Amino acid sequence: MVSTTHNTEIIVQATALTKVFKDFWMRAKARAVDGVDFEIHRGEIFGLLGPNGSGKSTIIKLILGLLHKTSGRLSVFGKPPSDVIVKKYIGFLPEESYLYRYLNSRETLDYYGKLFGLEGRTRRQRIDDLLDMVGLTQVAHRPVGEFSKGMMRRIGLAQALINDPDFLILDEPTSGLDPIGTRQVKDLILELGKRGKTILLSSHLLADVEDVCDRMVMLYGGKIRAEGTAESLLSDTEHTIIETPRLREDTVSRVEQVIQECEGIAIEKVHTPRQRLEHFFLDVVEQARQEQISTSGAMHGGETAAFLKAEDEEGDRLIETLMSDQPTDTRQAVEVTRDDAQSEQAEDILGDLMEPDEKPAVPKAREVRSAPSPQAPGDVDSSVIDSLMDDESDDKQSEKTEAPE
Repeated sequence: MVSTTHNTEIIVQATALTKVFKDFWMRAKARAVDGVDFEIHRGEIFGLLGPNGSGKSTIIKLILGLLHKTSGRLSVFGKPPSDVIVKKYIGFLPEESYLYRYLNSRETLDYYGKLFGLEGRTRRQRIDDLLDMVGLTQVAHRPVGEFSKGMMRRIGLAQALINDPDFLILDEPTSGLDPIGTRQVKDLILELGKRGKTILLSSHLLADVEDVCDRMVMLYGGKIRAEGTAESLLSDTEHTIIETPRLREDTVSRVEQVIQECEGIAIEKVHTPRQRLEHFFLDVVEQARQEQISTSGAMHGGETAAFLKAEDEEGDRLIETLMSDQPTDTRQAVEVTRDDAQSEQAEDILGDLMEPDEKPAVPKAREVRSAPSPQAPGDVDSSVIDSLMDDESDDKQSEKTEAPE
């Protein structure tokens, strides 16, 4: 049975999860994950933080079924990670995208779309939307082997979204991206979260995690050292900040006087707030874009792909079926989906046949005369026998006439 917390479904649940790597002699070599407990709820943006070697990548591989746990429990959509059916609903952006370097962007996305069984018309529409979203439309025909690291992250993100996943795993998604791409990826993550997608984000850029994550865990040495929401973990209980429009010095002095009288403390610091460097950078780039200054790099992406923003009631229904304890219903749901896909494919083929293109004339079928069916052995034509007997009697009569007297 799927457990729930605060009336939300649990997409990933780990209990005492442990992974120990062993050497050739089966001796413990490294305890990468050491008895961690955590839950990821549906529609949640969950952050996985920690220094190198803390166990983040190992946990991701365990969730994907690429590694097998040593002990503990781990479920994804209420199923074991090794269950093949859950792969259909997962999108994964690894830390390094290993793509076929001689394929261009369109061919790459088309290849992964076929792996997910997407129909041709759907693949073409999604490819156009995703390339526009990640800003690679102008270089769509360049081999991905010629891409920079930032462009590789963009096409990798598009590849992770081609199947419109319900659970998206992002490992260092903004690594190598410029501030424009970084801001766009964060906006996309927030929008997918609002739509109800579940996202697992692993990143060393703490500012990115702080901006988008609802809840996070911090790992060190394979153990969870801290867990909670960004607000609960980062709130400073030792200070109070009062923000007002700019004040005159005499006003600040009077305020400090009141604070000293009431609280017995002095103002520690008075400073003018400044905007974040990210916002300033984006303003400069936006001004240059409005001046139509050309650039040879990746363009700023467009809006979020339409299929990622649309409500997917059928996908939600299949997820609910997948997380139920009735495998028969799951098979029926998959069969219904397969039948729908086959019917759509049939409609596409019928539409191609009904296009007003010139078609070669179909030759008329030649008339084939059927041979007379052979008669049964008992059905003998008596007229043939009579004619043969008449011929034999005529021959005997002629012999008698020619014989000498």
